[in-house]
Amino acid sequence: MVRIRLRRTGLKGQATYRVIVADKESPRDGRFIEILGSYNPRTEPFTLDIKEDRVYDWMLKGAQPSESVVKLFNSVGLTARFARLKAGESQEALLAEAKAAAEARHISAKTTKKAA
Repeated sequence: MVRIRLRRTGLKGQATYRVIVADKESPRDGRFIEILGSYNPRTEPFTLDIKEDRVYDWMLKGAQPSESVVKLFNSVGLTARFARLKAGESQEALLAEAKAAAEARHISAKTTKKAA
C-alpha cells in the first residue's frame, strides 16, 4: 500500500517536514517514491507548500494519507477540493482556487522557538 506521509528534516529541535509518497513498510526517513511538498510547523501560521495536482493524482491512484497529513490537508481545504474533483469539478478550477487561498494566507518568515 502507498501512503502520503511526513518525512522529518531539519536540525534537532527545529523540525521541518517533507510531504512524500512512500510504501507503507518503508521507514520514516527511508526510501520514498516522490516528494509532494514541504511543511514547516514553526512559522506562524504554519507553512504548507504542496503540489496539489500530484496529490490529486496519487490519491486517485489509491494512495492513503496518514493521520497527520489528513489533518494538514483538512486545515488548508485540500480534502474538500479533492472530494469536489471526484464529484466531477474541473481540476484547473480547483488548482486556481488553491493557489488563491495560499496567496491569501499571511505567513511570517519568522520561525518560533519551541519551549523546552
